[in-house]
Amino acid sequence: MKNIFIAILLISFGVFNAQNVKAYQFYNQKGKEVTTDQLAKELAEYDVVFFGENHNSSINHWLQLKITEALYQQKNGQLILGAEMFERDNQSQLNQYLNGTFDAKTLKDSARLWNNYATDYKPLVDFAKDKKLSFIATNIPRRYASQTSKEGLESLNKLTTKEKTYIAQLPIKVTLDTPGYPEMKKMMGDHAEEMKVMNFISAQATKDATMAESILKNIKSGKTFVHYNGNYHSKEFGGIYWYIKQKNPTLKMAVISVFESETPELKILEKDYIPSEFNLIIPADMTKTF
Repeated sequence: MKNIFIAILLISFGVFNAQNVKAYQFYNQKGKEVTTDQLAKELAEYDVVFFGENHNSSINHWLQLKITEALYQQKNGQLILGAEMFERDNQSQLNQYLNGTFDAKTLKDSARLWNNYATDYKPLVDFAKDKKLSFIATNIPRRYASQTSKEGLESLNKLTTKEKTYIAQLPIKVTLDTPGYPEMKKMMGDHAEEMKVMNFISAQATKDATMAESILKNIKSGKTFVHYNGNYHSKEFGGIYWYIKQKNPTLKMAVISVFESETPELKILEKDYIPSEFNLIIPADMTKTF
């Protein structure tokens, strides 16, 4: 009996501890906890949803898939997906994979896929393929962003007509009024050359503006466009969100921002930041994919 009693205590202790461990927690803008069911229901009311991510967070990617699946049910399939991780000039290859013309290897060989594509983004693409959803390659080809960083925004004027179809319409407005951009300037330090700083920020702007334009070109009435992007591209209503607002302020948009917590409680962080409509808190020691 004694051994049985000890076993029961150990099992109970294990269950108790497990209940105190959280892998994630969503909060709304007012700091109230939100369940995944509630989140999916609320997101269905928006035209555009930005699902921010830390690129190497396993739970972040898993939640993107699960929330997308739940939102698909809420919207009766009326979804459009898109992602920073695919560049505009690879849309044809992506489409051919979605319609079954390309297999996974052919897509890998013909498109510039991220190194963590197979583990983190393929499940989303395969979901779109299975449900026959559009998946939009929204980002600027990286070579043009790199060119901007090195040579400045004006260098894009020299691109061919065909090349310009892969970037946002020129001229691209770059201003430090965009949330997040002053922070980028500060990160580069006071001693950095002004031209280099602005070229760096302009490179970021080419990405944000191009992704914003890609979303606006592909959005459809009655459908929710879910966009997966690095947290920095939409947090505090900056980046892509800001550029869309300049073009179409009437769209109803929601941002899911992500934060890492050093404490097991996964509470809203007590620091100076602007919470977006929804905020995902995950443990800082959550398994990383790279």
